[in-house]
Amino acid sequence: MSAMRLAVVGAAGRMGGALVRAIADMDGVELAGAVEREGAPALGQDAGVLAGLQPLGVQVTDDPLPVFSACDGVLDFTAPAATRAFAELAAQARIVHVIGTTGMSDEDVEAIRPAARHARLVKSGNMSLGVNLLAALVRRAAAALDEDFDIEVLEMHHRNKVDAPSGTALLLGEAAAEGREIDLASRSVRQRDGITGPRPRGDIGFATLRGGTVIGDHSVLFSGPLETITLSHHAQDRQIFARGAVKAALWARDRKPGLYSMDDVLGLAD
Repeated sequence: MSAMRLAVVGAAGRMGGALVRAIADMDGVELAGAVEREGAPALGQDAGVLAGLQPLGVQVTDDPLPVFSACDGVLDFTAPAATRAFAELAAQARIVHVIGTTGMSDEDVEAIRPAARHARLVKSGNMSLGVNLLAALVRRAAAALDEDFDIEVLEMHHRNKVDAPSGTALLLGEAAAEGREIDLASRSVRQRDGITGPRPRGDIGFATLRGGTVIGDHSVLFSGPLETITLSHHAQDRQIFARGAVKAALWARDRKPGLYSMDDVLGLAD
């Protein structure tokens, strides 16, 4: 089979550069396009050079339509509003759309769902293979341990991260809620300040830390009578997310249109 032609949107950003490097480093894929917002300083530059590589012969453009039309898939770690627009274009082109964008609301997710009738969408709050395995373990642990075990999700990221809790923390919280068969939206605790009273039984708590250059640390604690179980993941390099996104694109290439998750990619879906 010929190499899968992938485009990167948000190509001049940190994740964009990581995606370009992952494509250049992995078998079975090639860079077919690079997109940035209108007026971006990177427009017209070689995407490989921007990513710290040798020139790849792919110039950054602000016109995504011809790029999507000429590729097999697009890797998207941008912003919710941009992702919604890119999903529509992916549906028109009937290609793979891998979505690593964080901070997406329920409304955003519903807005991209119609695109799955024609495109193969793979969406995850974290594209790391290890994080998605962690989520599967959290789901099983939450199902096995009753409400005598309190669940807390702890995350830390670099000082420039703009959303909190992180998409990964929410992914892990959702996994815990699924294991307990409860609704995360109504049972999550995002902040504590002042006289809060005792911890409600069965809630899922979140704690957010920001500072320095931390790429991403996540832990899920199950604290019960006289014992605590901690499941953790520590990201050492942003490339883990990029490589996971490329693997997701390759997996989705021959699938039917639909909205998939990394559980599907890894064969972890129940």
